[in-house]
Amino acid sequence: MTLSKPTNAAVLLLIIPFLIGCVSSALQDASDSFASAILDQEDVAIVREGLPAYLLMTDGLIESNPNNADLLMSGAKLYAFYASSLVSDNMRSRKLTEKARSYAQRALCLKQAEQCKIDTLAYDDFKPALDNINQNATNELYTYGLTWAAWLQAHSRDWNAIADRPKIEALFERIVDLDESIDAGRVHYYLGLLRSQLSPALGGKPELAKTHFERAIELSQGKDLAVKVALARNYARMIFDRALHDNVLHEVLQADPKVSGLTLSNTMAQQEAQHLLDESSSYFQE
Repeated sequence: MTLSKPTNAAVLLLIIPFLIGCVSSALQDASDSFASAILDQEDVAIVREGLPAYLLMTDGLIESNPNNADLLMSGAKLYAFYASSLVSDNMRSRKLTEKARSYAQRALCLKQAEQCKIDTLAYDDFKPALDNINQNATNELYTYGLTWAAWLQAHSRDWNAIADRPKIEALFERIVDLDESIDAGRVHYYLGLLRSQLSPALGGKPELAKTHFERAIELSQGKDLAVKVALARNYARMIFDRALHDNVLHEVLQADPKVSGLTLSNTMAQQEAQHLLDESSSYFQE
C-alpha cells in the first residue's frame, strides 16, 4: 500500500504537540513566525487548507498562556480573517467571529480592565467610555474593532447585530483620534466599508466613505490593494462611475502584490479586482 504525501495541514498538526511543549517565549516566537508566513503567502489555496491547523495551534498556545495579550490579539485577527475571507458557510462564520471577538475582548480586558465590557453599554454611555481608553490600549481596541466588524458581517441579517453599527463606527473614530496610522491606515478602510454599506437613501455616506478610502490609500502609500478594490466596489459602483471603477482596478492588477505583511491580502485583492473588471460591462450597462 502506498502512503499519500501528508498535506500542509497534516504537517502543521504533527508539530503542534512539540510546539505546545516548548517554553512560553519560544511559543511566542513560533506563533509570530507562522503568522508572518501566512500574511506573506501568495498561494491562497495553501492558506485556506493550512490555516485551520494554525488556528488550532493558536488555541493551544492561548490555553497555555491565557494572559498573553499578544497571542490573544494574533488569534483574534486570524480567526476574523479566516471567517470573513475564507469561509463560505455563514453558520461557521458566525461561530468563528464569536471566537475572534472573545479573544480580542480578553486582550482589551488585560490592557484596560475598567473598559472590559464596553460593547454592552448603551450608545449614549458607549461614546464617553471610549474617551476613557488611553493610547496604550490602541492596539487592543483596534483588534476588538476589527473582530466586531467581522462579527457584524457574519450577522448581517440579524437586526440586533446591525444595531451595533453606530458603536463600531464610533470605536474606529476613536482609534483615528488615538493613532490613524495603525495597521498602515486600515482603520480608515474599515470606516469606509461601514459607511458605504448602505445607499444614500438609507443613510449611507458614500462621499465620506471615499474620503476614508483615499486616506487609507495615502497612509499605506498605495501598497494596500484591498483598499483600492473597496474604493471601486463600494464607492465607484454606488455612484455608477465606471471610469473610476475600471481605472482603480487596473491599477490593482498592475501593482506588485509582494509587500511584507500584505502579500496574501494583496493577492486576494487582485483576484477580486479581476472578477469585478470581468463583470464591469454588465454592471454598468446604460
